[in-house]
Amino acid sequence: MSRVGVDVGGTFTDLVRIASDGRLEIRKVVTTPADPSRGLFRALGNLPVDVLVHGTTVATNALLERRGARTALVTTAGFEDLLWLRRQDRAALYDLALHHPPPLVDRDAVVGVRERMGPAGVVEPLTEAEIGRAVDAVRAVQPEAIAVSLLFGFRHPDHERRLCAALRAAFPRVPVAAGHEVLPVFREYERTATVSAEAYLRPIVSRYVGRLAEKISSLGVMTSNGGTATPDQAGERAASLALSGPAGGVVGAGIVAAAAGIRDLLTLDMGGTSADASLITDGAPLMVNGMAVAGVPLGLPAILIETVSAGGGSIATVDEGGALRVGPRSAGAVPGPACYGRGGTEPTVTDACLMLGWLDAAHPMADDVQLDRAAAERALAPLAAGLRLDPCRISAGIVTVAAAVMARALKRVSVARGVDPRAMALLSFGGAGPLFGCALADALGMTRVVIPPHPGVLSALGLAAAPERVEWSAPCHRPLAELDAAALAALFAPLTPIGDGRLATRVADCRFAGQGYELTVAVPGSLDPAALAAAFRHLHLARHGHADPTLPIELVNLRVLAERPVAVPAIRAVAKRTKAIGTRRAVMRDGATVQAAVWPLGTVAAGQRIDGPAVLAGPDATALIEPGWRGTAHPSGAVLLERA
Repeated sequence: MSRVGVDVGGTFTDLVRIASDGRLEIRKVVTTPADPSRGLFRALGNLPVDVLVHGTTVATNALLERRGARTALVTTAGFEDLLWLRRQDRAALYDLALHHPPPLVDRDAVVGVRERMGPAGVVEPLTEAEIGRAVDAVRAVQPEAIAVSLLFGFRHPDHERRLCAALRAAFPRVPVAAGHEVLPVFREYERTATVSAEAYLRPIVSRYVGRLAEKISSLGVMTSNGGTATPDQAGERAASLALSGPAGGVVGAGIVAAAAGIRDLLTLDMGGTSADASLITDGAPLMVNGMAVAGVPLGLPAILIETVSAGGGSIATVDEGGALRVGPRSAGAVPGPACYGRGGTEPTVTDACLMLGWLDAAHPMADDVQLDRAAAERALAPLAAGLRLDPCRISAGIVTVAAAVMARALKRVSVARGVDPRAMALLSFGGAGPLFGCALADALGMTRVVIPPHPGVLSALGLAAAPERVEWSAPCHRPLAELDAAALAALFAPLTPIGDGRLATRVADCRFAGQGYELTVAVPGSLDPAALAAAFRHLHLARHGHADPTLPIELVNLRVLAERPVAVPAIRAVAKRTKAIGTRRAVMRDGATVQAAVWPLGTVAAGQRIDGPAVLAGPDATALIEPGWRGTAHPSGAVLLERA
């Protein structure tokens, strides 16, 4: 079977088709922001497809632009202000004037219901009369979606079930999201925020996915946890699509790294609008049980991704203090960087890279985008004049600042979590990422960099190869010392899928008694509590630097991750080139001008050595090997760089 992955990014829509013999077919077209599906079908054309997996920004953009459904929130009386009270943390620790983004729900659309569940069960019963009153109050809101989140609904969902049944009967065309269905774990604020986001996103996501499913029979949709869902599942798990595209990139990075025999790496996906950093250890992406997108907390499992505003389209400016800054504003897909010739006039990272000679104006970017060096120079000129620098000097400053922003993101996913990046490899990809691989490795003290054969479409490759994945969770507030293997098995039994062909992995959220945070630990196959305790202490020591062997351990949540892998052939590259195809004058970050050899990325013969300075020019992205680095072509088509 041929599998196709389509990643809709902020600037380009990328497509990768994996043929049955392992060969790749790639396409790259300009994204159509008004209707992303137009760009998708333009990229697809008449390509034969057995299975198509889509990474979409529909949910992310709806959160960023606040254009989801008008949502009513039904909650326990007395807790109507929960979304506004939030946690005690500030939006920015040292900025007292900065506020958190407002909740997705309007305050006048919150309905309090007289009922109460406690840890042991019913405290105040939910009457039929109160259900009728709540339905009438919701009707007055005229919602397009409804969220239901009651106190202790994660443990005792009876009241939520009754309310949801009445609301679904009264509003058959309005989606109703329930806390015990979306996120059945404790912490009232995170659960309520997540179920509100789920309701807010369901109409727009289900409409978009439904339109695609009408035209594509075998459609899968990427979720934030690195797996795929069916269109029906995606419509009912809309909030899980918040990191759909970036998650595909991490999966693709893992595939390339595994082919090169590398199991521990940092990944950096630099696209047109932003850069996404992540971490893969022992061959698996690091997962987290919560994320925030556009200031909206989502307590759903997701691949750890740290996003910063440093993409190829990020605009360079000078602040009031005279310092050079890059981002957060971006030229995006429309009009794009000035050198795209689509009406952009402000200087961007891509303009700087073209000015330095890292990119070649004669080499098509993608689709019908032809780079214009004169337009880039015109955009950079006012900035250069203001700082009394020539265009090449200001361009070197722009790429240095952008690299510093991305290096901080890489440190947050590694050093901040007790992981030493110096023992790992860096895999940089995306349309602009391979240009910064050496610079980022130098900033983190790393000595190995992996350049994939098709870095500009690696997210689409990850989508095409992503497994079908679903997760079940349940609360379990129990001291670990009170449990034996049989008791653990009984607790996991209701969560484990039976006879559906999936491979199930058990994990547990654990903490020391009294802690306010948890770590997710893989549960040993033997279900031995002592082995689970040892694994938790080992992880706690690595993450936080301490693990008191005398402190009791608590189980907080149990989770089962069920995955159905897909049969993807080994990726093969046609790699025969043994000589450079030319040279190019380029300016490095330190201002030095060099003659860089130009090699065709993805078609260099295995074992061929490439010394920096060199440029690897591919059909979808360009990589830069800086002086002091040398590369060796791998049979997969990747180039493995090492510090000379």
